[in-house]
Amino acid sequence: MKPTLGRIFVTGLLTLIPAVATLYLLAWLIGAIDRTFGKPLRWLIPDEAYLAGMGIIVAVVLVFAVGVLMHGVLFRRLFRMAERAMLAVPLVRSIYGAVKDMIGLLGDEKGPALQVVSLTVPGSDWRVLGFVTRSDFADLPAGVGSPAEVAVYLPMSYGIGGYMVIVPREALTPVDMSREAAMKFLLTAGLKTAPPGADPGKPSAAAPAPARTRPS
Repeated sequence: MKPTLGRIFVTGLLTLIPAVATLYLLAWLIGAIDRTFGKPLRWLIPDEAYLAGMGIIVAVVLVFAVGVLMHGVLFRRLFRMAERAMLAVPLVRSIYGAVKDMIGLLGDEKGPALQVVSLTVPGSDWRVLGFVTRSDFADLPAGVGSPAEVAVYLPMSYGIGGYMVIVPREALTPVDMSREAAMKFLLTAGLKTAPPGADPGKPSAAAPAPARTRPS
C-alpha cells in the first residue's frame, strides 16, 4: 500500500521529535556544565587561552578525582564531616537531603533496597506502581505511621515529583521488577520504547503487565 502524504509527514515527525529533543537536552546539559565549571577556569587562564569545552574536561576530572578520593578513609571522613555540617543548616538540609535521596532512588541500584509494589486505589480496580521507602516509623512522632503501615513513594510520569502515602501493608502487592525498570516504566507513563529499526509511524505494542504475587 502506497503511503499517503499525511502518513509520510507523521512518520517524519515521529522520527525527528525524539532525536531533536534528545540532542537539544544534551546540548543544554553540556553547555550548562561547561559554563559552570569553565567559569573558575577563566579566572586562572587568559581569555584567549580558554577554549570551549574546557569546562567539561574540568568536570570529568573533578568527578574522577572525587571518586578516587572517596576510597580513602581520611577524605571520606572529611566529607562526612562536611555533610553533617550541611545537614545542620535547616534550608540546606532540606535541599541536600531531598536531592541525595532522589539521586539514590533513581540511579543507585546498590543503595537501600526499595521494594517495587502495586497499590490498589481504594474503591476501584485501578492500580498504581510505587516504591516502599520506609517500613519503620519508630523515630517519628506518634500518629505518623504504625507498625502495620509502610510509606510508599508514587512517582509522577514525565516529571520529577510524586506523592508519598502511608498505607497498610496488606494493601500492597509486591512486583517482581527492578528499581530501574520500574522507574523507567513510571516516568514514561508505561510507553514501550520502539526497538531499533521499527517504523516510527506505527504505535508500539503495550508492554505486558508484570507478574505479581501476594505479599506473604
